[in-house]
Amino acid sequence: MTNFTIRQLRYFEALAQHKHFGRAAEASSVSQPALSVQIKELEESLGTLLVERAARQVQLTAFGEAFLERVAVILRSVDELDDFARAAKGQLSGRFRLGVIPTIAPYLLPALIGKLNQSHPAIDLHVRETLTPRLVQEVQQGRLDTAIVALPVSEPALTEMALFSENFLLVRPQSAAHQPAPRGEDLRDMRLLLLEEGHCLRDQTLSFCHAPTAISRDGLDGSSLSTLVQMVGAGIGVTMIPQMAVEVETRSADVSCTSFSGSQPGRTVGMIWRKSNPLSEAFASVAEVVRSCGPPQL
Repeated sequence: MTNFTIRQLRYFEALAQHKHFGRAAEASSVSQPALSVQIKELEESLGTLLVERAARQVQLTAFGEAFLERVAVILRSVDELDDFARAAKGQLSGRFRLGVIPTIAPYLLPALIGKLNQSHPAIDLHVRETLTPRLVQEVQQGRLDTAIVALPVSEPALTEMALFSENFLLVRPQSAAHQPAPRGEDLRDMRLLLLEEGHCLRDQTLSFCHAPTAISRDGLDGSSLSTLVQMVGAGIGVTMIPQMAVEVETRSADVSCTSFSGSQPGRTVGMIWRKSNPLSEAFASVAEVVRSCGPPQL
């Protein structure tokens, strides 16, 4: 009978994700030699290779690819058993893995972490900040319990709970503060600074000004809202940021914020989790805490 452990399966899943023994070991909080030994023992137990080892990275074999699909199902089932036991206790406790997109995390987390510690003192909060597609994937795969994102994500297997809405504001140099508020279409004639590809705020901005998503950026993309706002303060162009980011990002930049003329751009922020998760009711209570940390609603 083939003998392998859940720990070995988790190490293999991490290795398949990171394609590198060192990064997989770091993500698994184990030494690289220990992870390598466990993967080798797993291969010996199965009687075939799972990965092709190279100097810089590893590649799954054909069997490894097929094996990974079955491992994912097994590990998600194990996680749901753990969630089922946690749900039976009547309160959320233990490790709670929360994902947040970068255009929300710096502005929401300072207040949210404190409130969660008060409302759910038994949880061990783990936060992951990354882009929406990765968060959605990791929630679906059970690597995250929930995630705070801009809705909708439109995934049938996920519950979406809308929490609050906020407008986007135009950020322009302080010298332009006296100028009339522009319309969305006016942004196409300005030097518009955007987040790099992969950020939903980039797509929302381009949609508001009716610009093609494949527009040539000519080096005008940034990796964070802070970078974009500082570029505006230096006179390089204009940008658009969400309401919750204004206080943090504009306090040290020579910029002016204004609402748009006519229709207002914005987003709906919410939480997502797997519909099959036994902790859904507990996650809804966390979502209410997140809602209380959002901007005031009119």
